[in-house]
Amino acid sequence: MDTSGPYRAVTGFADSAPVWVQRAFELWTGYGLWLFGVLFAAVWWRARGRGRARAVALALLAPAATAVAYAVSEAVKSTVEEERPCRAVAGAAAPLAGCPPPGDWSFPSNHAAIAGAAAVALVMAVRRLAPLVVPLALLMAFSRVFVGVHYPHDVALGLLLGGSVAALVVLALTGPAASGVRAVRAARTRADGTGADGMRSAVRAGGIRASIRLTGPGPGGESSPEVRNVPGCRMP
Repeated sequence: MDTSGPYRAVTGFADSAPVWVQRAFELWTGYGLWLFGVLFAAVWWRARGRGRARAVALALLAPAATAVAYAVSEAVKSTVEEERPCRAVAGAAAPLAGCPPPGDWSFPSNHAAIAGAAAVALVMAVRRLAPLVVPLALLMAFSRVFVGVHYPHDVALGLLLGGSVAALVVLALTGPAASGVRAVRAARTRADGTGADGMRSAVRAGGIRASIRLTGPGPGGESSPEVRNVPGCRMP
């Protein structure tokens, strides 16, 4: 796939852009992915405080699915071994960012794959985030061409790859993850109801406390329907 023509056009535009625009894109392409990390944390915190088990599972799966998408993108990159356009395209403007060293391949763009995966996973967790995260992912992908380190096809297919992998991971694991969240909440309810003592109970309670920090108590102390606190009865 040859997109060297569009690459020359975008980098030529970048070269003639005002300095403040160039600096803004350099900052965004270098640090913009951290914003998705902040959104992961915010979505998890919101779900943990008041979400049902499925909402918590989706919040926890979002960064995990993004990590899987990055791993797949890196595997493809190592297999294809496409040279960076900042070395391969003759007649293009000098890149705004330093050209990565030889062996740091171009296809697909890991930044675009991570941004696409994060956007899809966040939208699956909170649909209202779509008007925010989709433009951010597209902007991240465009910035990689703007600063001169990727071809347009690198970022386009990076977005597609990352988003597809994240969607598949979330769809496949939401059910098991939600069941795990319910199990943790049910275990907490049992621990609260039995008041068990002894070293084993203390260790178990510590594990439950650590897990509940991730899953939260759920709305109204959501727990598994099988769990009942009956006065005078000791749960197994």
